[in-house]
Amino acid sequence: MSLDTANFDAEQVLSLARKTFEIEAAAVLGLAGRVGAEFAQAVQLMLECRGRVVVMGMGKSGHIGRKIAATLASTGTPAMFVHPAEASHGDLGMIKAIDVVLAISNSGESAELTMILPVLSRQGVPMVAITGGAQSTLARHAQVRLDSSVAQEACPLNLAPTASTTAQLALGDALAVALLDARGFKEEDFARSHPGGALGRKLLTHVSDVMRSGEAVPKVRADTSFTDLMREMSAKGLGASAVVDDGGRVLGIFTDGDLRRLVEKGVDLRSSKAGDVMHAGPRTIQPDSLAVEAVALMEQYRITSVLVVDAAGALCGALNTNDLMRAKVI
Repeated sequence: MSLDTANFDAEQVLSLARKTFEIEAAAVLGLAGRVGAEFAQAVQLMLECRGRVVVMGMGKSGHIGRKIAATLASTGTPAMFVHPAEASHGDLGMIKAIDVVLAISNSGESAELTMILPVLSRQGVPMVAITGGAQSTLARHAQVRLDSSVAQEACPLNLAPTASTTAQLALGDALAVALLDARGFKEEDFARSHPGGALGRKLLTHVSDVMRSGEAVPKVRADTSFTDLMREMSAKGLGASAVVDDGGRVLGIFTDGDLRRLVEKGVDLRSSKAGDVMHAGPRTIQPDSLAVEAVALMEQYRITSVLVVDAAGALCGALNTNDLMRAKVI
């Protein structure tokens, strides 16, 4: 088909877009009045499932099913997607009686899906159907039926799955949210299944994961000359140096900011020792603290570096805002 823009009408495009939003919004809102005892049964069935929720669907319903399976899995409900056509060629072996099947079909008559329904029934696999066909083959085989019917598709021809797939997706999200709440799923649980995401990094990254340690930590004794103090700071590149006693316990810290303030005051630093110029009683954090706690500490006291100490107050690490930025904690 050749590209033809001669009949392009911007107003018509915008009108269809708005109409699509209206039709799909109505389809989703219409679900609220149909959610009742069967929805609660579906949630209970999945909550009690000792295996996985196996989501199945063909075509556009299959695409929706993959997303629903991913949402369930990431919010505490073990789930996977099995393609109905592949199921009849061996993948049916993935489904066990301890699983729950969540089958999706607008008509409820998708051939590839209906073909395997009797097999699933004989195996005793509980089934939840999301379908717009109340009297369909799928509806008859399911223990629980969730009505996803819509008055019309957003497609001007009323053919392409649009409002119906939106309704399916909304029902899947509603199931996931209800299950999440019933399981007592928390932010920490979400983070564990999303370690690469921003929330995962914030809730799972500890100070010990990002801090500098060993020889990378700048430190001097209180009687160290100012010249050697500056050499240590320059060599380690933290923008600060810890000042420690003979046992390695933190006495103070000296930072680039402290240097600027002393220079502005005209202090003669050539004869100074580290103990003379250090800031005593610095803010510290322990290695098992969350990295976001280090961020909060820096923001609260407007500092860019923090020393890491063990329970006895001995220096064991250090970090600055650059370390936290590299770890994508901030």
